Amino acid sequence: MSVEKISSLIRDIKDFPKPGIIFKDITPVLKSPEIFAEIIEIMASRYRKNKPDYIVAIESRGFIFGSALAYELGCGIVPVRKKGKLPYKTIETSYELEYGTATVEMHSDALKSGDKVVLIDDLLATGGTAGASIRLIDKLGAKIIGVEFLVELAFLKGREHIYGLNVNSIVVVP
Repeated sequence: MSVEKISSLIRDIKDFPKPGIIFKDITPVLKSPEIFAEIIEIMASRYRKNKPDYIVAIESRGFIFGSALAYELGCGIVPVRKKGKLPYKTIETSYELEYGTATVEMHSDALKSGDKVVLIDDLLATGGTAGASIRLIDKLGAKIIGVEFLVELAFLKGREHIYGLNVNSIVVVP
């Protein structure tokens, strides 16, 4: 499977969710069991020798890839969700959006000091959500051994919010 094949299945949806935005629709990628399996294998191959304790998956499409990766690696999964969506005691952090702020949360007992984690989401754009998720992981003392994305919009410079971690993106849009 090639990056070009994966990339060719990602649809551009103009003016979604608002005018001027080009949304990267990954649903055609998810429809192909062979391509989905290949993506998970690419990601999993990076961690077979240094397995994480947990995959930390960002709501909502990160849950799709995170669950499959956690299963493949034999580790747990921890969700990062929008404020108000988790039922137990949480820690939270806010971040800037183009049009305001947002807040994400994680259960306060989701991770402990020294846990090895991989953070995952479907797409890296401006890096706000990933950066906020990293701050949550740091608050709980876990060690991030990798950050995974299916798609990276490099022109938005989202890596600047990921401050030097091991970041991997399968499809990079320059």
